[in-house]
Amino acid sequence: MIEGRATSRYIRTSAQKAKLVLDQIRGKDITRALAALKFSPKLIARDIEKVLRSAIANAQQQEGFSGDVDRLYVASCWANQGPSMKRIRPAPMGRAFRVVKRTAHLSVGVAERPVKSRAAVKTAPAKAARPAGKSKGAETTPEAKD
Repeated sequence: MIEGRATSRYIRTSAQKAKLVLDQIRGKDITRALAALKFSPKLIARDIEKVLRSAIANAQQQEGFSGDVDRLYVASCWANQGPSMKRIRPAPMGRAFRVVKRTAHLSVGVAERPVKSRAAVKTAPAKAARPAGKSKGAETTPEAKD
């Protein structure tokens, strides 16, 4: 199975915000993932799209790639917390408030779906039908005798 991975480090956003967008594309085909990123209102989606396109290009350069980009899907994607920049903001009465500017490391991995042969595809056995007259919610207790 062909895989490609790309990482972008020190992106100026929090990992929590990036994970919201990454959860939307995990496991999807490349075309659906790119469409979801393009129309996402989150600003981090642009950076994730760049990393995804880089992972696709890395997968295409692998030895043994079939050449069919439509078979690729987002196999794994995650965001780890990077170093935080600490800044000081003036506050009333001579105090100072600390501002933490967070960064994140984005990683996206794509893989090629295996080709399904017709001989390997089997139909699932049909479920047994319920006996006539008995529904799922029907009571099965016998009536009390006098």
